[in-house]
Amino acid sequence: MRKTVLFYVFTPLADPEAIRLWQHAIADAHGLTGRVVVSEHGINATLAGEMGAVKRYVRATRGYAPFARADVKWSTTYGGEFPGLSVKARPEIVTFGVPHELKVDENGVIGGGVHLTPSQVHELVQTRDDVVFFDGRNAYEAEIGRFRGAVVPDVRTTRDFVGELDSGRYDHLKDKPVVTYCTGGVRCEVLSALMTARGFGEVYQIDGGIVRYGEKYGSDGLWDGALYVFDGRMSVDVGAGTVPLGVCTRCGDPTGRYVNDEDDDRTLILVCEACG
Repeated sequence: MRKTVLFYVFTPLADPEAIRLWQHAIADAHGLTGRVVVSEHGINATLAGEMGAVKRYVRATRGYAPFARADVKWSTTYGGEFPGLSVKARPEIVTFGVPHELKVDENGVIGGGVHLTPSQVHELVQTRDDVVFFDGRNAYEAEIGRFRGAVVPDVRTTRDFVGELDSGRYDHLKDKPVVTYCTGGVRCEVLSALMTARGFGEVYQIDGGIVRYGEKYGSDGLWDGALYVFDGRMSVDVGAGTVPLGVCTRCGDPTGRYVNDEDDDRTLILVCEACG
């Protein structure tokens, strides 16, 4: 059985290059594929391999004290998730383009949103009638699945969020409870801190992201559609009976299947299995 793991840790790292070399060595030694990014702010990883090998990698990574608290999210896969192994050191583990704005300590991001468990998200929605879900992903990810009624910024890359926030388009949300969300939580760690620094007064983030929410509620909660993932699967169901919100560009049927546009291989388009 093959497993894919997704995790991140925000913590100060004095020598990201040394961590990069170590992470490459242990991931490669266990035959894993996927992506790892290391910076002075921490680590962000998505890796796949045989279950035993992945377990040994996770055990070794958690054996390094700054990464001991890593919240590892597991999913079952069947091969072909990633073409190879990439382990890089960069200025940010998530590229918002503002590494100087992010501050971290051994407990994580400083000044970020309040973490809510999936159950606490439901409690907030039940007790407040002005809760706003704010999508922290790229717009094409939200096209196949999102929280019901969510605000979906028109962004192509994570770098676009700073300009969106600074544009004033969302200033009307600054006095509302805003729940940010993303796939596994890492982007919201930064996004919620950027929002708080820009005057949003009540900012939350879903602990563990959509992945943890889906584990709790599946398709029976506040989430509609499929979840986009950054590997060969492209999208996954969050629970039984999941129906993607995406629409096939050729026949109009529901789909969460993205393929490269034949006219521009940098652009993804929705095409169902039946249409190719």
